[in-house]
Amino acid sequence: MSEKLWGIDLGGTKIEGIVLASKHKTEVLARKRIATEAEKGYEHVLHRIQSLIDSLAQGVGERPKVIGIGTPGAIDPSTGLLKNSNSQSINKKPFKKDLEALLGIPILMANDANCFALAETKMGIVPEINPDAQVVFGVIMGTGCGGGIVVNGKVLNGKHGIGGEWGHNFLDASGGPCYCGKSGCTEKIISGTGLENYYEETAGTRKRLQEIITAARDQSDLNAEKTLERLIHFFGLGISTIINVVDPDVIVLGGGVGNIDELYTLGVKEAEKYIFNPRLETQIVRPKLGDSAGVFGAAFLVA
Repeated sequence: MSEKLWGIDLGGTKIEGIVLASKHKTEVLARKRIATEAEKGYEHVLHRIQSLIDSLAQGVGERPKVIGIGTPGAIDPSTGLLKNSNSQSINKKPFKKDLEALLGIPILMANDANCFALAETKMGIVPEINPDAQVVFGVIMGTGCGGGIVVNGKVLNGKHGIGGEWGHNFLDASGGPCYCGKSGCTEKIISGTGLENYYEETAGTRKRLQEIITAARDQSDLNAEKTLERLIHFFGLGISTIINVVDPDVIVLGGGVGNIDELYTLGVKEAEKYIFNPRLETQIVRPKLGDSAGVFGAAFLVA
């Protein structure tokens, strides 16, 4: 039986596929990206995935017996329907069931944040800094804010398929209404979009996040300084809840916001104020795999 690991990372604009030699030998045997073309509808997306797998199979000379797929959103365990995806064409659809029928093979599926966490646990930063880590929390802070949990090398999906979804916990009323129907969500406050929106509300003009952070460091823009201070405070408060509940060995910060240096110094100190322990020993670190993490994590779903 082939030991190859096959993974697909489904995104709103692109689909990436990969074939790894095995779980012990992570040599990339084939890799390809294609456009999702989500605007052409649900059935078209399914066939785009099929086309990508056909192309990978041609490259390695065999077809997969099972495949891992990372998706935006998650499969609802009770209904089998995909939910919480920012790709509207696949929401409320029996995505896993339909794709298994089309491909004729079993599929293991997890959301993209879980795949990020799994990849960094298996072949990213975690084996380098803490190879004995039992619990890893992966954070995605970009346009939105999500997370994933890996326990003893396995993704923790949870009863409702929402394990790790810290982005839609209440953080502060100042976040205002969220698309999820609630208000004050973590995502509304410390995502890149949330921070840019806050700056615009206070300054009356819009800047990109990197411009805001640069101006805050230069101390050339008081509103930029307030935006960075807001990020530090609410990151510390939000991540402390994760530490108090899950108590991970390692937290890996992905997404564009995760590139901000101050999170690893001032943000860690802020979190220490709120955890239920005299000191903070959880390692809060940068990822190693960058935007490759999703597709590697998808492949490791089948390991």
